[in-house]
Amino acid sequence: MSASIKVTDTSKSRLEELQAEIRLETGRNVTQQELLDRIIASTYESKDELVDSFRDNFEPLSDDEIEEWLSGSSDWGVETTENEIDEVLCGE
Repeated sequence: MSASIKVTDTSKSRLEELQAEIRLETGRNVTQQELLDRIIASTYESKDELVDSFRDNFEPLSDDEIEEWLSGSSDWGVETTENEIDEVLCGE
């Protein structure tokens, strides 16, 4: 069973170039499906590595930046419970 996926013209062109290169180097014709399957199977060491590749490159704040940010907060003398926070944030 195969499903259709949309690829950019650039990706389609690159797949065709790879197909041609494989054909020239090995004498073997491969389908784009075979090529994609092989690329997908060999690209990442683990599923976690694949998922991590989609994460933003996040740089945490330095201790000085955290202190600067927290210096703007103050105690208003009002105690707030977790339930009150949940109610405001989630409408629960």
